[in-house]
Amino acid sequence: MSNRDTLFSAPINKLGDWTFDERVAEVFPDMIQRSVPGYSNIISMIGMLAERFVKANTQVYDLGCSLGAATLSVRRSLQAEGCKIIAVDNSPAMIERCRRHIDAFRAATPVEVIEADIRHLPIENASMVVLNFTLQFLAPDDRLTLLQRIYQGLNPGGALVLSEKFSFEDTDVGELLFNMHHDFKRANGYSELEISQKRSMLENVMLTDSVETHKARLRQAGFEHSELWFQCFNFGSLVALKAG
Repeated sequence: MSNRDTLFSAPINKLGDWTFDERVAEVFPDMIQRSVPGYSNIISMIGMLAERFVKANTQVYDLGCSLGAATLSVRRSLQAEGCKIIAVDNSPAMIERCRRHIDAFRAATPVEVIEADIRHLPIENASMVVLNFTLQFLAPDDRLTLLQRIYQGLNPGGALVLSEKFSFEDTDVGELLFNMHHDFKRANGYSELEISQKRSMLENVMLTDSVETHKARLRQAGFEHSELWFQCFNFGSLVALKAG
């Protein structure tokens, strides 16, 4: 059972910017379930996509793996022989717990858990790459370069799953979905103080894009096909395919 997220329940004098530190890692499963609508659907569907796309003797990358939820979903669903999953995060606190989570479940498919900056990680012989709420934490200037490297490292017929929080070009729709997300968090027991303190900490760290921006960037990176396959309020996931 995960610890309950009460990180922002009392007023914090100096908020500073968001970091994925020990305190966040400790409550992360609870935080993400209560903050990201549709998260568990996305995690289980990543497993279903893995069944379709992961081929024998190839690699799967989970970039920005946090505690390894997507990695475990892929590993549970894999039918293909001789595969390896590479789970990467730059937070020591996340990586330490991710290793423990992975080790707790025995399975045939090996997982290599790496503490590294995904911007400098070689990607090769990949049949599937997962960026699950990761790209939004990279500086906007680094996003295209990473997607180009992923495209190069994917085998023909491979897939990228890109889950993100979205902004919207239509401000009325954007405001509606923002408010609905606010209601979702409130319904999950977060107070106004918790919601606003967390939001101001994320402000400089998490810079969101619209679905249109994501699709244009994926095209620019080389992906021939991309589409939104899941959305709940201002959160969702795209799948991008490299032509076979």
